[in-house]
Amino acid sequence: MFDAGARQWRAFDTWPAPTAATRQLYFRHGGRLSFDPPTATVGYDQYVSDPARPVPYRHRPIEWTYDPRGSDWDWWMTEDQRFVDSRPDVMVWQTEPLAEAVTVAGSIVARLFASTTGTDADWVVKLIDVYPDSIPARPRMGGFELMVVGEIMRGRYYQGWDNPQPIPANTVTPFSVDLHQQAYTFQPGHRIMVQVQSTWFPAHDRNPQTFVPNIFEARAEDYQVQTHRIYRNVRYPSHIELDVLGAGPQ
Repeated sequence: MFDAGARQWRAFDTWPAPTAATRQLYFRHGGRLSFDPPTATVGYDQYVSDPARPVPYRHRPIEWTYDPRGSDWDWWMTEDQRFVDSRPDVMVWQTEPLAEAVTVAGSIVARLFASTTGTDADWVVKLIDVYPDSIPARPRMGGFELMVVGEIMRGRYYQGWDNPQPIPANTVTPFSVDLHQQAYTFQPGHRIMVQVQSTWFPAHDRNPQTFVPNIFEARAEDYQVQTHRIYRNVRYPSHIELDVLGAGPQ
C-alpha cells in the first residue's frame, strides 16, 4: 500500500493491517476533534442546508468534465478544502496539532448521530489532513487542507440499501458513512479535520430533503430548506472510526 502522508510504500501480510487497532475520533464542543469521548450530557452543531445553494465539489466556475481546453477535473480530489470550510452549511471539527504521527491502515467509518427537520438528507463526510500554517520549504502548502478521503451517504438508506425509508423528522437517528479503506499517515504538527455537509454538487445530485419515492421524479416544490443537527454528547457521541497502527495518541 502507498502511504501518501508518509510518501512511502508499506507492506502488510494481511489487510487491514493486523497490528491496527480501532480508535475513535469524537466530535467535541467548539469544533474540536479528540480521541477522548465527550463528557457533556447535551450538545450538537447545526446548519441550514439549502438545495438551491449546494456546496460545490470544486472551485467555481466548474469547467466541463474532460474539457479538451483544459480542466481541473484530474486533481479536484486533492483540492485545498479551505474553499468551503468557512461556509455556514459545512461543519468542521479538527484536532490540535499532533504531537506524534497517526497512521491509518484499514477501515474508516463515520458514525453520525443526526437529525433533520425534513424527511431525507444526504451526509457528506470528508477526512482531511491540515498542514501546519508555516512550511518554509513549501510555503504554498501552509495551512493546506488535503482531503484524504470523502464519501456521501443518502439518509433514506439508514435501514439498509434495499429498504429506503423516510427519516423521522426532528428525531436523533444513527447513520454510518463508509469511507472505505486507506493507508495514510498524519504527520506530527499536522491536524486531523472532519468536515460534514449535506450537498456536494454536481458530483452528486441534490437531495430534495423531503422523502419522495424516486428522487429523479422529484418536483420543484419537493426541494426544501432544512436544518440538520450533528450531535456530540455522552448519549450521542458522533465520531470517526479509524484503524490506527500502534496505540496511537493517548
